[in-house]
Amino acid sequence: GLRVTVLLTSSLMVLGAGLRCVPVSDLEIRKKLIHGGQLLNGLAGPTVMNAAPFLSTTWFSPDERATATAIASLLNYLGSAGAFLVGPLVVPPPNGTAHLLSQSNTQHIKDRIEAVLYAEFGMVSLIFSAALAYFPSRPPFPPSVAAASQRLSYRRSFCRLLSNFRFLMIALAYAIPLGVFSGWSGVLDLILTPIHVSQVDAGWIGFWSIVGGCVVGIAMARFADFIRGMLKFILLLLLSGATLASTWFTLTCLTTVTHLPLTTATLYTSCILLGIFLNSSVPIFFELFVETVYPVPEGISCGVVTFLSNVFMGVLLFFLTFYHTEFSWFNWCLPGSCLLSLLLILCFRESYDRLYLDVVVSV
Repeated sequence: GLRVTVLLTSSLMVLGAGLRCVPVSDLEIRKKLIHGGQLLNGLAGPTVMNAAPFLSTTWFSPDERATATAIASLLNYLGSAGAFLVGPLVVPPPNGTAHLLSQSNTQHIKDRIEAVLYAEFGMVSLIFSAALAYFPSRPPFPPSVAAASQRLSYRRSFCRLLSNFRFLMIALAYAIPLGVFSGWSGVLDLILTPIHVSQVDAGWIGFWSIVGGCVVGIAMARFADFIRGMLKFILLLLLSGATLASTWFTLTCLTTVTHLPLTTATLYTSCILLGIFLNSSVPIFFELFVETVYPVPEGISCGVVTFLSNVFMGVLLFFLTFYHTEFSWFNWCLPGSCLLSLLLILCFRESYDRLYLDVVVSV
């Protein structure tokens, strides 16, 4: 149920954030506490990333589900957008050797980092208190036939997913570009440093790309609720735009070869468009997963694709530890992954099993 899961998730976040705030003078112990806190926070991640389709099915009617999924899943991305700003704006970067040697400057940076950690601990504690006070598992009456229907068991669900070729096709279409984009955006400041873009500018680029993706994603989901059966068409539009935007950015970074204008405006525009197209595709993908493999529980199907996405991101960052002096190969991974995803969606045959159940049985 949602209540038990949300309480467990938020308690892990409170404990993890609290461990990072323990004032220990021994740096080795402090490092272990911070790593332990990050691990607990990571264990809470699957619920935050995968519960949106289950929440929308449990609480919302068929003509509201896509919008609810978009809002619930993309609010998580707004937190990531805030992270792009909090770091550069709250914690000053140690620019130059002179600053690094300054004891007062080093202490000031430490104090600001600790202020961020305490603020995060306060926020997650407030969320846990609110969930503990009131967060029901389900509404008094199910909003649809699908919400009240029986789902497959855990074991049968995995067997159904692994034997469903169409699900594996769209799972790769989601996991490859979103995993590559997550790894790429996580080191965006390193990628933009060789072309003389500051850390603050890189943070603003990441912020506006995520905010734009949230706005467009909710708008697309609302459109999908109004005109049902258009999920594949919407994904084709979004992935086509992502392929063009990522190709534009990659070619712009190779200005010595392509002679394209390398300006702040072109970098902002290409990066923000890329983030808008990819981030806004997340709730549409989630809804398509659930429709394709119903009656597999929403949390299991979305959990599998999120795991695959993290695998691709991890592999990419693993290679980055060896090839970190030059980033052109990293940039080319973006248009390649978007193009591959576009081809997979083109070959995908969509079906709406959950929607069919709601419409037929209701009639």
